[in-house]
Amino acid sequence: MANAVSAPSRNLFANWRQNIIYIGFVVIFLIFAVTLSDKGFLNPNNLLNIVRQTAMIAVMAIAMTFVLSAGEIDLSVGAVAGLTTVTVAMAIAVAGPIGGVAAGIATGLAVGMFNGWLTTRIGIPSFLTTLAMMGIAKGVAMWISDTAAVPILSPGYSWLFGGGSMGPIPVLLVWIAVLGGLGHIVLRRSGFGRRVLATGGGETAARYSGIDTANIKMKVLVLSSCAAALAGMLYAGRLQSGRFQLGEGDELSVIAAAVLGGTSLFGGKGTVIGTIVGAMMIGLINNGLILFGLEFSQQLIARGGIIIIAVALSQKR
Repeated sequence: MANAVSAPSRNLFANWRQNIIYIGFVVIFLIFAVTLSDKGFLNPNNLLNIVRQTAMIAVMAIAMTFVLSAGEIDLSVGAVAGLTTVTVAMAIAVAGPIGGVAAGIATGLAVGMFNGWLTTRIGIPSFLTTLAMMGIAKGVAMWISDTAAVPILSPGYSWLFGGGSMGPIPVLLVWIAVLGGLGHIVLRRSGFGRRVLATGGGETAARYSGIDTANIKMKVLVLSSCAAALAGMLYAGRLQSGRFQLGEGDELSVIAAAVLGGTSLFGGKGTVIGTIVGAMMIGLINNGLILFGLEFSQQLIARGGIIIIAVALSQKR
């Protein structure tokens, strides 16, 4: 009888750990809703601002889920986003919105293919490759912009890439929903997603089963850089300018969002839906701490502590 009772209890406990990100999101939201009700936390504009401020992190984190699931990492996403804001703004000034979009896509493809080539063909670990690319991308952005902001004078581009809304729904929320749904289907329902998870779960076994693991890693690194470039295009559209500082430090939030959502740093496990919730949870925490009136240093401490607790609770023992 004891065993019959304990088995369901263990399963329930395991499911509780697996779903800690969703439970934590609801708990934190309720705490902020009660304690910050007089400061406008539940105001629709404030809630939509959380989405707007978190959208770029969510877009990059969706792709980071694939990278981590394949057993790799990309530390250059924040710098690539910043570089893209500059290339897009400069291209729009010369060739209009279409030229700006083309420049953004080209930036993501070029960086991703270079990262992938160094990692899969030369054999440099992705940690070092993308760490170096972080500095290169930021340096190039500073160089070509002369460290000055480059304005974007294109209402159509700004509306589509972050600055507009469809009634009460921000365009940025539409981007998250579309990319999140697509990413979830690809990772869970497609052959490519299964090969990504197999590569991260055991590269040697994956190779013996006929999977071209080098090709998979190349593709996920290109995907990550393209997502970072898209995030840069969204930054540029929302703020109507290109600045090398945009995206600075985002790589930490992106990785944290993926890990909070249940993606393993060691590969073989990932969930796009969890990643999006993880990104929104980080945005929720940031917004709530600001409304509490904490100083920036205190916000960093509180945010780090909450993330550590959430990740620790989600780990299996």
